[in-house]
Formats: sequence, structure tokens, C-alpha cells
Amino acid sequence: MNQPAKTSQIRTRVPFQVGRRSDIPAEMLSFTDLKTDKEHVALVFKQADSLQNTPLVRIHSECLTGDVFGSSRCDCGEQLNEAIEKMAEQGGIILYMRQEGRGIGLYNKLDAYQLQIKGIDTYSANNQLGFDDDLRDFAEAAQMLTAMGISQLKLLSNNPRKQAALEQHGIKVTEMQSTGVYRKQDNHYYLETKATRGKHRLKLTKDMQPS
Repeated sequence: MNQPAKTSQIRTRVPFQVGRRSDIPAEMLSFTDLKTDKEHVALVFKQADSLQNTPLVRIHSECLTGDVFGSSRCDCGEQLNEAIEKMAEQGGIILYMRQEGRGIGLYNKLDAYQLQIKGIDTYSANNQLGFDDDLRDFAEAAQMLTAMGISQLKLLSNNPRKQAALEQHGIKVTEMQSTGVYRKQDNHYYLETKATRGKHRLKLTKDMQPS
């Protein structure tokens, strides 16, 4: 990490609605002096940053197509909603990272979709566009956590790369909690690729049918 990040002086209350639950209380926190100029934010539930020694944390990378429009090409929106519902009950922190398409940006992600329609997997599609498998930088997530005074946590994720990145930057991960498996009509190949090539901890079985 370069220079220490700082939390902003403003914590804004932002209630959420997920499924049948409405007015889920949370606070949104911004940061200064991050490694890049991307506007990453933290969503804090039940004051977990100050009241819990080992809060549940999800590092969630922005996905406009999944988070906002409910795309069936991925499982991002469902994972985000799961995290919000879980943290509404027990508290926790979502780091919402502005790094669309594993860091390649929205327009490039749409180009990658065109290649995926032809049968190319999500990582190879990025490669054909001239990008590495994954350009996301989780060092900034560690900066954000350090700025919030968090040195250890439980990580809500299927991705071992996130755990490795946090621990590389001095954040202790005491436990990995997997998210659910959200298999849909258009994302089964995407999930299988994440499990086989990305080594995500997804429990996929041959008898699982897209819903």
C-alpha cells in the first residue's frame, strides 16, 4: 500500500430494500487517499466497524448488469442481496468496489459478452480482448478496512484470491463463508468456469439444473 487511506467525515444513512424486506438500515462511507481515484464505498450494517471485533465482510465488485438489471449471465446481484440480508440480521460490511467486469470496464465487458455468446468462457473472452483474467485490485479493499480500524474479519466470498490479497496486506481472515449458488438459465457455464479456472469455492453438482 502507498499512503494510508482515510475515512471521510460523513457517514450517510442509506436504507435498502431487498426482496420482501424494506428499510434495512445501513450507513455508506466514502474514502480519501486511496490508491486510485475510483469512488469505492463501504456499506456498514449495525455499526459493525465499531461494535464488532471480527465483522463479516464482503468485497463486492460493481456489476451494473447483475446488481441493477438482474442479468442472468452472472450471479452478482443475488450475491449482493444475500450479503445485505445476512448483514441486516447480524451486522457486517460490504466494500462496494468500482471495478466493473473484473476491472476491464463496462463497455469492454459488453464486448466480452459477445465473445461468450459464441461459446468462449469468461476468462478467455477477457484474454481475447487483450486483458488478463482478472484486473481487480483488492489492495484498495485492504486500505479501506485499515482506514476503518479493521484488522481481522470473516470473509463472505467464494474467491480465495480475495482472502490472499487481504492477508498479503495485513488483514487477518479468520473464516471464509461461501455464498449460495445461484444457477440460472444463462450462467451455468460462467459458474463452472469460475469453479474450474478461477478456483472459486462453488459446490456445483452435475444434477443441478438451471432455474
